[in-house]
Amino acid sequence: MLAYRHAFHAGNHADVLKHLILTQVLRYMGEKDKPYTLVDTHAGAGGYSIEGQYAQKKGEYVQGVSRLWDAKDLPAPLANYMELVRAFNTDGQLRQYPGSPGIANLIMREEDRLRVHELHPTDFRILETYLSTRPHTQVSDKDGFAALRAELPPPSRRGVVLMDPSYELKTDYAKVLTAVREGLERFADGVFLIWYPQLQLLESAQLAQRLKAAADASAKKGWLHVRLTVQQQSDIRGFGMLGSGMFVINPPFTLHDDLQACMPYLVDKLGQYDGANFLLEQRSS
Repeated sequence: MLAYRHAFHAGNHADVLKHLILTQVLRYMGEKDKPYTLVDTHAGAGGYSIEGQYAQKKGEYVQGVSRLWDAKDLPAPLANYMELVRAFNTDGQLRQYPGSPGIANLIMREEDRLRVHELHPTDFRILETYLSTRPHTQVSDKDGFAALRAELPPPSRRGVVLMDPSYELKTDYAKVLTAVREGLERFADGVFLIWYPQLQLLESAQLAQRLKAAADASAKKGWLHVRLTVQQQSDIRGFGMLGSGMFVINPPFTLHDDLQACMPYLVDKLGQYDGANFLLEQRSS
């Protein structure tokens, strides 16, 4: 959606969950010598100013990454993620937050291929400048969902697809499901990372179940589903994001244990009410 700017939400609890998982998946992919491809369908600007007017307007980072910045007892996977956030802030102060392309740029090797897509013209220009010197990289202002048809399977047959649209339009839910089904037809052993908001909305509640059915039908290595609930219904109409989830198709075999170590910690640190909780489930093929 062209009006959407992720800068308003940079570093919130949903970014923490999403980028924790992205960090662990990309680190795992890099353990083999053979290069891999990352396709980011809704990339954003690459990085965001925590001190800027957008992030300051809602201050969502205060309930997210800020709560982990000075923590000394982080589980190892969270420590890996926070090392990247610190690398994005060279003066030792939390002033910037890396988006998904920023995380990827810090982890991926020169030989790994990066394909990022962003429709918002301002964020596209920022992203294009940020990644201008990275080899084997293409930055596109085309629709990321449609682009998957040409990107999959990648040349090395090793790849990760990250989908995290804004879901401000309900049609995004159907587009995600269609893109996953078509993506698995082309690349059944690819790693697909799908982020979604936890809302009191039928489309949100049903997405994980529909993704499970798609993965059960086509994925070679099963799926993993994790959800972090941090707050209660925000108003009497049921609006507001209660938390968020990540659905991972063909997950690294290490990811479940990584998250098992981290999720209770995130509930404790990021939970905003006594009933904060997490769900972690997995099915192997």
